[in-house]
Amino acid sequence: MSAAVRLHQSVLVLNASYEPINVCAARRAVVLVLKGLAATEEVSPYILRAARQQFPVPSVIRLLEYRRIPHQTRALSRKNILMRDRYTCQYCLFTGNSGELTLDHVIPRSRSGESTWENLVACCHPCNNRKGNRTPEEAGFRLARLPRPFSLHTSRHLMRLLANGEDQWRKYLFY
Repeated sequence: MSAAVRLHQSVLVLNASYEPINVCAARRAVVLVLKGLAATEEVSPYILRAARQQFPVPSVIRLLEYRRIPHQTRALSRKNILMRDRYTCQYCLFTGNSGELTLDHVIPRSRSGESTWENLVACCHPCNNRKGNRTPEEAGFRLARLPRPFSLHTSRHLMRLLANGEDQWRKYLFY
């Protein structure tokens, strides 16, 4: 793996209290460690080499000073709805990529349904066409999960998904 690719790999960022707060690129993590703002908690198997120094690429870093994290709200967007629903149609449970899915208003817009976290779900094209301008009950559909806004729990779950087999992250993500 080239040094450029290594610098783009994901690194889990912990607050001083060991609470997971973010995921950043290895390049940013290395800068934080070198500036003395963070400490390396776990290292990846990769090494960055300079003329006179070698530096292990971090996998998990911890900020040395506690940062108060304000209540985070996520923007209502197609990408965030698909991530929340794990790229899975909420009617037939088909899992696909973003091109194979669309968004569905549970209560159709033509019936005063709003574009909110609680009224939008990921949906495959066939289900969306079959549902049409009806509610799920009228179309004979059942939602796999009630749509909810992002929460701290949702953000932690997304970090777990991002970990994608990163065993070093597990002890910090409260599996």
